[in-house]
Amino acid sequence: MQYWYNLSTGQVESATGKGQGKDVMGPYPTRAAAQQALESARARTEAWDEEDRRWDDK
Repeated sequence: MQYWYNLSTGQVESATGKGQGKDVMGPYPTRAAAQQALESARARTEAWDEEDRRWDDK
């Protein structure tokens, strides 16, 4: 089963009750992973920003 994090409601949803595509992040393999969607996205963005800073310094 796959899960999505709904940005509008702040809830984790399964495929059968998933909101509109513009409102969800995912899919994630577990409910726990979907619950951490915002934190995971923040961490990835920070890592990419750091890569950009290192690239610009070269």
